[in-house]
Amino acid sequence: MSWFDGFETRRFDVNGVEIFARVPTTARGSRPALLLLHGFPQSHVMWHRVAQQLQHDYWLVMPDLRGYGDSSKLEGLPDHSTYSKRAMAQDMVDVMDLLGLQRFYLCGHDRGARVAHRLALDHAEKVEKLCVIDIAPTLDMYNATDMAFARAYYHWFHLIQPWPLPERMIGGNPKDYLHSKLGGWGSAGLGYIEPQALAEYERCFCTPEAIHSACEDYRASAGIDLEHDRESRAHHQRIACDLLVLWGERGVVNKLFKPLELWQAQCNATLTGQALPAGHFIPEELPKETAAALRRFFGQP
Repeated sequence: MSWFDGFETRRFDVNGVEIFARVPTTARGSRPALLLLHGFPQSHVMWHRVAQQLQHDYWLVMPDLRGYGDSSKLEGLPDHSTYSKRAMAQDMVDVMDLLGLQRFYLCGHDRGARVAHRLALDHAEKVEKLCVIDIAPTLDMYNATDMAFARAYYHWFHLIQPWPLPERMIGGNPKDYLHSKLGGWGSAGLGYIEPQALAEYERCFCTPEAIHSACEDYRASAGIDLEHDRESRAHHQRIACDLLVLWGERGVVNKLFKPLELWQAQCNATLTGQALPAGHFIPEELPKETAAALRRFFGQP
């Protein structure tokens, strides 16, 4: 199969932010819509192998989050609200609205899962079912910070340092930094990544604008996103739809957290989940298994 055969690229202007996405070239028909959100330091191309498995069953929408891939890379505001998960979730809702998709299935990996979590809280009427991959809730992870977590996820504390220190440090050798992240967190090197995907990650990440956007994403998570999360919990706002949680056996989430317990506390509907024999980058390490888990959860059309 050629690269993203059956999909076309689209650009959406949502409140002055350009969101790049791939959508099917064919009409949706009876296929339910499924929005797939990527994480750091990647782009929508991380879903390539999963898309091959699911494209005949679901009408897949695969965008680049703001600040990543070929979407707009905006300069961060002093309060980092430009890259709040609330703002990034609104981008996704606006894209789906422009596509005429009022309700949809939703799945996110890594940062995309954090955007998906906020989207499910702020726009509960939009989400039929939600899957999050290899994360625990942001607030719980920060609240549980200890030496083991700080050592394993040091980037959570490095990237949030004030501009321009982390940007300049990463910018000194962005390709090596990118490779160290893609090969880490239990993923045992870069062998799981398709060469064309790796080239896309290098093209899209290794620029000053992209590095700044990634830092702002994390700065938002350590600040304004926590404010939003605390506010949601204070108002007893929880995920209203059924939730699937997947995580990697070799990853940090499995080693340091209890994802099912943490997510059950944030979900009012039915929760299911499982650990898969992978590191952090599950959709690329185990595309067939990931697709099968999503198909079981979202349902076979």
